[in-house]
Amino acid sequence: MYLIIQGLEVENSDLRALAKLAGANQIEKISSQAFRLNNVQRQEGISDYCTEASLDFAFVTMNQRLTDYKLIAMDMDSTLLAVESIDEVADMHNIKPQVAEITLKTMQGEISFEDSLTQRTALLRGLHEDRLQKVFDERIRLNPGAEILLNKAKASGIKTMVVSGGFTFFTDRIKEKLKIDFAAANTFEIQDNKLTGKVLGTIIGRAGKAEKLKEVCDKLGITGKQVIAIGDGANDLDMMAAAGVSIAYHAKPIVRQQATYSINHTGLDSVINLFSKPND
Repeated sequence: MYLIIQGLEVENSDLRALAKLAGANQIEKISSQAFRLNNVQRQEGISDYCTEASLDFAFVTMNQRLTDYKLIAMDMDSTLLAVESIDEVADMHNIKPQVAEITLKTMQGEISFEDSLTQRTALLRGLHEDRLQKVFDERIRLNPGAEILLNKAKASGIKTMVVSGGFTFFTDRIKEKLKIDFAAANTFEIQDNKLTGKVLGTIIGRAGKAEKLKEVCDKLGITGKQVIAIGDGANDLDMMAAAGVSIAYHAKPIVRQQATYSINHTGLDSVINLFSKPND
């Protein structure tokens, strides 16, 4: 078994201490922010040490290769993107604090996503649709390492998907910009160029994300075991549970507890380092 250590700053003293704790016999440098400790014998104490040192860690098997997977499915807001798109739209409508408060309760699992989205969208009633494009042009930012991960997936023959409880206005544009293969999200109702405050059709929430993932798996002829799913909130848990590998990215505690791996300090490109090289 390998122990992968990643961080914005990884000290040699930390690597030596972790190797001793884990009973590892070799420290291999993957990049300036990632190291692999080989032939790990023990896991006790690793989590506490890494928490104190602000390091990400993952115990991975020696035969876990990225090319064994056929699809990477990612949440959009606060996972692929560094922002919550609906919160930024709300800011254009001068109601960001009210919407952000509902968003936070949803991410923590305190209220259902369906109720949350209904409440937040209702607050946006009357907003001109031009403001949505302004949000996309001026506010939408990718999380660090997002493009590196997507390019690596493409080079490895892995399909990509963004599945969001947000809105198609943003997922469609993100899909086109980043050349993502599949996208699924909710749809604003717009009349006379203004948001009505309603969502069209069935809301894609926690269960809906898992259903959309299954639809894409069926289209590709693959199983959930061949999927890597990445998310940050309670709304992502069903999608993540359906995947062979689930990754909590800068996530809420409820998500970290149930994920295969957690990334709390580094960028999305650190997902790549959780898998062995083809010749390993």
